[in-house]
Amino acid sequence: NKRCWYLLNYNNLKNEGIDSKTIFLTGNTIVDALEWGVKKIEKNKDKVERRDLFRRLNSSKKLILVTMHRRESFGEDIKNVCLALKIVAEKYKDVQIVYPVHLNPNVRKPVYEIISDIDNIILTSPLDYESFIWLMYKSYFIVTDSGGVQEEAPTLKKPVIVIRKHTERTESVKMGISKLAGTETNSIMSSISDLLDSDNFYKKMIPVANPYGDGKASGKIVKIIYNFFK
Repeated sequence: NKRCWYLLNYNNLKNEGIDSKTIFLTGNTIVDALEWGVKKIEKNKDKVERRDLFRRLNSSKKLILVTMHRRESFGEDIKNVCLALKIVAEKYKDVQIVYPVHLNPNVRKPVYEIISDIDNIILTSPLDYESFIWLMYKSYFIVTDSGGVQEEAPTLKKPVIVIRKHTERTESVKMGISKLAGTETNSIMSSISDLLDSDNFYKKMIPVANPYGDGKASGKIVKIIYNFFK
């Protein structure tokens, strides 16, 4: 038996000749975990808000969350992204960019060299999952090369700018709720500016559904396994 997360995976398996009766479409458990995390935080929101990072946020500014850590981004790509963030931060004084920086020196060195001295950019150490969920929740949109974040963001109704040349998460790109911006400075700047300059463009990118799961994947998987051994 095969378990697949997404409809595209399901169709690929069928096209490979796998019996559809042995394929189960469940969605990704990452969405289950995210929904659980959000509910947990909402019960004790004040505790999270008192953490140092959240005290530094300016509620009158649009929050852009940035993550970048993939090995293929090391070198010129990460420098291009940082340059784009620098230009955006200097142009749009009504935004605040928050970037939890990966501990790898190949990431930290160019990031701190290029954007550490800009007033409306906050660089912080990697966050615990609870804090990161809440940062996603509070963001206006997200700029990332993370596959996991691409899967989580639609549940939180956040548009995503994907700073990669290619992505395996094509479902959200096809739906228009994430945009594959590449790793060139001008392309990233343009993609970010589109979301900041046009309310209509922004609204079109707000997800109405998450193609990666409905928060019930774990229950579906348990049921499938139970029925298999029953």
